Amino acid sequence: MIFASLSQADRYAALHPLFPRAFEYIRNTNLMLLAPGRYPVVGDDLFAIVEHVPGRTREAAKLECHRKYIDIQLVLEGTDEMGWMPLADCHEPVSDYSPEKDIQFFRDAPASWVATPPGAFCIFFPEDAHAPLVASGDIRKVIFKIATARG
Repeated sequence: MIFASLSQADRYAALHPLFPRAFEYIRNTNLMLLAPGRYPVVGDDLFAIVEHVPGRTREAAKLECHRKYIDIQLVLEGTDEMGWMPLADCHEPVSDYSPEKDIQFFRDAPASWVATPPGAFCIFFPEDAHAPLVASGDIRKVIFKIATARG
C-alpha cells in the first residue's frame, strides 16, 4: 500500500508499465467534470471509475481485495478515511472471491486507517485489503484499475 500526494506521483510511475499512463490521464483530464461512471484509458488493462457517493462509517466499511487489478484511488473532494490490512492477515471472508467482479470481502477490522484528502491517493496492490469510502460527508474520487498482467 502506498499513500502519497499527486505532486509525488512521478516517484511511483516505474512500479508498473501502465502507471505513467494513469498519471498522464490525471494531468490531462479535468476529473471534476467527469460524471460518475467507467472511463476506458487502455481498454480493460487500465480504466477509471469515477464515484461521487456519501461516506459510510468505519463499522459499515468492509475490507476488500482484488487479484486482477491494482487500485490507484485518488480523492477529488472530501476526505476518504481508507482502512488497510495485509491480505495475509485477513481470516474472516464474507464470501468466496468473485473472478467476474474481481473482489472478495472480509469481516476483519482494518489494522490502520489513512485519512486521504483531496489531491492525495492510495495505491492498493493485490496483497492489500482495503476499506474505502469512510467519511462523514460526500466523497468524490476516481479509482484507476490497472491490470496486474496485461493481456
